[in-house]
Amino acid sequence: MKRPTFPQIFLLSCLAGWLNREQQRVLDYLREENRVLREQLGGKRLRLTDGQRRRLAAKGHAIGRKLLGDVASIVTPDTILRWHRRLIRKKWSYGNEKRGRASIPAETEKLIVRMANENLSWGYRRIQGALANIGETLAHNTVKRVLLDHGIDPATVRSTKTTWKQFLRAHWDTLAATDFFSTEVWTKTGLTTYYTLFVMHVATRRVHIVGSPTAPDGFFMQQAALDLVAFDDSFLRGTTHLILDRDTKFTAGFVEILKEPGVDAVKIPARSPNCNPHAERWVKSIKEECLSRLVLLGRGSLDRAIAQSGRSLQRRASTPVSPECAHRA
Repeated sequence: MKRPTFPQIFLLSCLAGWLNREQQRVLDYLREENRVLREQLGGKRLRLTDGQRRRLAAKGHAIGRKLLGDVASIVTPDTILRWHRRLIRKKWSYGNEKRGRASIPAETEKLIVRMANENLSWGYRRIQGALANIGETLAHNTVKRVLLDHGIDPATVRSTKTTWKQFLRAHWDTLAATDFFSTEVWTKTGLTTYYTLFVMHVATRRVHIVGSPTAPDGFFMQQAALDLVAFDDSFLRGTTHLILDRDTKFTAGFVEILKEPGVDAVKIPARSPNCNPHAERWVKSIKEECLSRLVLLGRGSLDRAIAQSGRSLQRRASTPVSPECAHRA
C-alpha cells in the first residue's frame, strides 16, 4: 500500500478540522438550547421516568465523566454515572429480589369497589365478611388498601354523602327537569331571539312547554310557576324535585312558588350540563331534528314547530326508562 502523499494528508487534516468545528457548533447549540429550556422551567426540578434515566445512563457512560462535565445540563455527571452503576446492579441482582404479598385478582378488586359504592355504610370488616360469604378470604386491611387505591373514603365519610346516581334512584318517579333553549325567529323587526321554557317528567320523558317569551322576566317566571303547580291538573302535581341550572332566569319568586306545594328546586353545579342530561338531550334532539332545519317566520311558526316536534319525540320516548339506564346514558 502506498504511503499517503502530503496533499492527501493535508486534505484529510482539513476535513477532520472542519468536522470537528461542525461538531463543536452542534454541541454549542445543544448546550444553549438546554439552557433556554432550563430557564423556561424556572428552576423547577425535572421528574424523570425510569426509562429516561436508563437512556441517559447508557449514553453518559459511553462518553465518560470528563466530557459529561462539558455537555450535561439536566443533571450532574455524577448522577448519570450513579444511574449507570444502579442499572448494572439491577441486572445482576434479579435472583435476589424480594417478593411482596401477592396481589388479589382483578375481579375481586372490582367487587370490593362495587360493594363500597353500592353500600355506603359498609366498612372494611363488613365488606370482608360479605366476601367471606362467597368464598373470598381477605384481611380487612387488604380491603382498606383497595379502597384507598381507588380513592374511596371510609364508611364514616361515605355514609354522609349522596351521589347524583343515588339521588336519581331515590326520587325517580317524582323527579322533573327544566331548562331554557333559544331560537332565532324572523319577525317584522328583524331576527328575534325567543327563549323557550320547558319541563320534563324524567321517568316518562313527557314534556310540557311553558312558554317562549323574548325576555323571560320575573313576572313571566311567577306565572310559569303558577301554571306548573297551582291547579289540580298542573304538570308538576305529584312531583317532589325539579332539577334546574343556575341561570338567573330562574328567579327566587319562581322557586318560592314551587316550594309551597312541596316541589323542591335542585340546582346543579355551575357549568355542569351533564347533571341535567335528560333536558339537555331533549334540547339537542329538537334542535337537530327540527328547529335548525327551518327558517321560522313569526312566533306562530315557532310554536307549531315545537309542538309538532315535541309530539314526535314523545312517541319515540313512550317507553319508561329506569334510573340505572338513564344514569349510564
